[in-house]
Amino acid sequence: MPTPASKEILILGIETSCDETAAAVVGLDRATGRGRILSNVVRSQWESHRAFGGVVPEIAARAHVECLDEIVREALTAASIEFSDLDAIAATAGPGLVGGLIVGLVSAKALALANDLPFVAVNHLEAHALTVGLTEGLAPPYLLLLVSGGHTQLLAVEDLGRYRRLGTTIDDALGEAFDKTAKLLGLGFPGGPAVERTARTGNAARFPLPRPMMGRQVPHFSFAGLKTAVRQTAMALTPLRQSDVADLCASFEAAVADCVRDRVVRAIAILDELPPADMLPRDHRHLVVAGGVAANLRLREGLQELCMERNYVFHAPPPSLCSDNAAMIAWVGALRFVRGETDPLDIAARARWPLDLSATPALGAGRHGAKA
Repeated sequence: MPTPASKEILILGIETSCDETAAAVVGLDRATGRGRILSNVVRSQWESHRAFGGVVPEIAARAHVECLDEIVREALTAASIEFSDLDAIAATAGPGLVGGLIVGLVSAKALALANDLPFVAVNHLEAHALTVGLTEGLAPPYLLLLVSGGHTQLLAVEDLGRYRRLGTTIDDALGEAFDKTAKLLGLGFPGGPAVERTARTGNAARFPLPRPMMGRQVPHFSFAGLKTAVRQTAMALTPLRQSDVADLCASFEAAVADCVRDRVVRAIAILDELPPADMLPRDHRHLVVAGGVAANLRLREGLQELCMERNYVFHAPPPSLCSDNAAMIAWVGALRFVRGETDPLDIAARARWPLDLSATPALGAGRHGAKA
């Protein structure tokens, strides 16, 4: 049963959708609606996957099994609580790698059953979308740019559970494009931080890489052609010098920043064209960027400039909460719990779980696909 209104709600969150094993305890104050992080433990598997240049699902699932119990206990210890202090347990149910999702879901359900606690199944994308509510107290509505290894979307966030997709990727997600570019240039894994570091010493004007989808009316994204252009340029320069690699990374980042800016501008225009009852407030408009790629400094700076030009307020979670973590899972679990929304223990893992189920399918990105 829900706790008294005067008591802070405490939620344990578990995240195992990809290659981070994470557990966290988050509190939500019923009176103010504000949240706080009591603990946030993340164990990365980068070294286990580095030799393969990407995440291997079987290795990821096995690693979750081996350490999740320890991670949960560490999160509870860091928060100075026991299971008896919790109000509910939340876990990522999708989208993600099914093997990893099952590990987290089964563990969370078992803990909920053993401790007679309610269970909340959380959409990983919704957790990214609402993280700023935990870090800054920002509540919807706002415009969201969600950029990660598996997703690139523009959404109008209207409320908890209410999302309107404005644009999506028709091929590669932005994080995937970063990872593949890094692999192509021999920069290792994870690719996003490697490309960003290398680009700092590069000349962004050296290579005139394409800007896919710029100027299109529908704010979809495409990065496959940009990735191909990087490969063709690199092949023409072989053998690559370090300066060539740095210039390619800088040119790639500049192209990405231009594409993202253009797509966000189009999304803003679409929102401005909506009837007054459906649009975001004109006097307090917010742009939120979330997901792993939201940690990229070049992208943040470009979007901050855009927000100043368009009378938007820019928001992004701290870098540690841009990548996959369990604090965001616990936060959405808390938001749903206070609304009386819990889930049965037979709920299944979902490899694909779009936020906007009513969105028109985009060419190359199925309606129920991970990129939809």
